[in-house]
Amino acid sequence: MKSINRAAIVKVYSWYAPIYNLLFGRVLQSGRVELAKLVTGNFAPRLLEVGVGTGLALPHYPGASQTCGIDISLDMLQRARNLLNRRNLNNVNLVCADAEQLPFPDASFDCVALPYVLSVTPDPKRLLAEVRRVCVPKGRVLVLNHFEGAGVWKAAERLTAPLADWVGFRSTMPMDILQSPQWQIVDVRSVNLFGLSKLVEIRNSHE
Repeated sequence: MKSINRAAIVKVYSWYAPIYNLLFGRVLQSGRVELAKLVTGNFAPRLLEVGVGTGLALPHYPGASQTCGIDISLDMLQRARNLLNRRNLNNVNLVCADAEQLPFPDASFDCVALPYVLSVTPDPKRLLAEVRRVCVPKGRVLVLNHFEGAGVWKAAERLTAPLADWVGFRSTMPMDILQSPQWQIVDVRSVNLFGLSKLVEIRNSHE
């Protein structure tokens, strides 16, 4: 799997911030909405969104949840703050933080959502370990991401893989990175145009 540089990610998403919604808003929004439906279907009093970006998923979460959104990019977070102000979303707190070193105690959240973040973090395994740590035992982890495909898609993914630092994400992410004896994959479904993303529901099982 192609390595990715943290400094490069911060730089790229500083550039993306003003145009992120235009490039990745509508085309990926159906996946965000489906993720939010899973959050709503099993109420989580304390919700963490990792990689909140410009906040496109935030209006779709339950208003009764206390939601914390983190991102490593201050420029992206500023757009999210603007969205919160426009929508009067007073139940959301935004924090600039590295997802691989979450600034929260163990078992802080009932549900952790990861929309399109696994492919943009330098060490996905470390991020997932942190997610397991801050999620309560028996809590839910919802992963929305593009994973390696097959056939013509796999060929395209391999061609773009060397550009990870330039475009700000990996095109090759193996599905088996989610396998862990510390949690249970409950459901996997295809979302977005042509089913190019997967929405994975996981039950945290660590004690």
